[in-house]
Amino acid sequence: MKIFFVCTGNTCRSPMAEAILAAKGSSGIEVRSAGIFAGAAPLSENAQAVLAEQNIAFSHMAKPVKPEDVQWANLILTMTAGHRNILMQSYPEAASRIYTLKEFVDGSREDVSDPYGGSLSTYRQTFDELNQLIDKLVDKIEKE
Repeated sequence: MKIFFVCTGNTCRSPMAEAILAAKGSSGIEVRSAGIFAGAAPLSENAQAVLAEQNIAFSHMAKPVKPEDVQWANLILTMTAGHRNILMQSYPEAASRIYTLKEFVDGSREDVSDPYGGSLSTYRQTFDELNQLIDKLVDKIEKE
């Protein structure tokens, strides 16, 4: 299973999701991330700090969504409905593989809130939310 996480700038949510899923070490799962409006930028300092607190080593440079990433992925998981809608318009051939993370794991219409510019505590909350969602994601994939 090839999973592609997408957010806005690829400096907070999607790379944290990528790092969390990779750290779980589930066999047969490959993971990438990118951003709808990403430029070359490192992982945000607070995201790096939270991952380090969790003993998750992760080296990352933000990158934009590319057609080859969309083609590579079996499952494309966005952080917001807005991201999902942009990808569906840009890549209509992939629409059946594009969901928000929450929509895919538990049918929720809620977004994963963006911690960008927030405190370390805000990033910890986002990490905890992503970690719980990714546990549900792994369970769902393993059952299919």
